[in-house]
Amino acid sequence: MAKAATSLGSKLPIIMKGMMESSKPKLATFIKYAKVELVPPKMSEIPEVMAGFGRLMRSAKSGSWKQYTMKEAWLNSLIAAEIYFCFCIGECIGKGSLLGYQV
Repeated sequence: MAKAATSLGSKLPIIMKGMMESSKPKLATFIKYAKVELVPPKMSEIPEVMAGFGRLMRSAKSGSWKQYTMKEAWLNSLIAAEIYFCFCIGECIGKGSLLGYQV
């Protein structure tokens, strides 16, 4: 048992260094996209957002959403799920707990 612990102790820095080196490109890619995607909308982008919301409402009323391809429908479903989950996470952060509100 002691032999295994010393063996692991000597290999741990090498393993950690390898993990750090392999994660640097992925982290750089994440940061690059996070700077673009995770910022709040600018005031100049608000009319574009409102136009997109208007198109969404017209599509829902007219039934043209039935003509979407599977790829478009899947993508829209993922976007809706992302928005819902971000709302849920924000709600949990705002109330300070996972269950219930602190009264």
